[in-house]
Amino acid sequence: MNIKIISAGDVETFDFAIPIGVGMVESAINLTKLCEFDRPDLLIFIGSAGSYGRLRPFEVIESFSASNIEYCFLQKKCYTPIDNIISIKPSILINSSNYITTNKTISKAYLSFGIDGENMEFYSVMKVAKEFGIGVIGIFVITNYCFEEAHKEYLQNIKKAKKILIEYLMDKKLIKDNNG
Repeated sequence: MNIKIISAGDVETFDFAIPIGVGMVESAINLTKLCEFDRPDLLIFIGSAGSYGRLRPFEVIESFSASNIEYCFLQKKCYTPIDNIISIKPSILINSSNYITTNKTISKAYLSFGIDGENMEFYSVMKVAKEFGIGVIGIFVITNYCFEEAHKEYLQNIKKAKKILIEYLMDKKLIKDNNG
């Protein structure tokens, strides 16, 4: 089985993961190229996620569900013709946007719709995987709450979160050691 472990890149790089780019556009373009030239059977997308309030920092989650829902949609102030939720099986729903939520009220609105966290790339990863008929899972460590101090918390916690993620992947036998 051809399994590819992928990550966004930038701060979230790993020796054993292929970086695909930050945000929904870069990740979609680069993952599409990867799938066209070396189509995997399974994609494992790893990285960090922010919590809208229920998930706790340094908690590890696995997800098979992603959404691309902007706040204006929750407020019924915009619409979209796209299928904005992709779910392989019931799991923690991770929202993706090119913007990071930094407001507790907005975070609560996402929670009220059953969305627990956000990662900028996961929706595009799920969309590309669906288009190519490839299995996919997201494995994330919560680095911060999506409140006012989101970026500061992320920067403080990402190093520890990456270590926790590596240990989790080793325990699951998805990688052999720190070098994959």
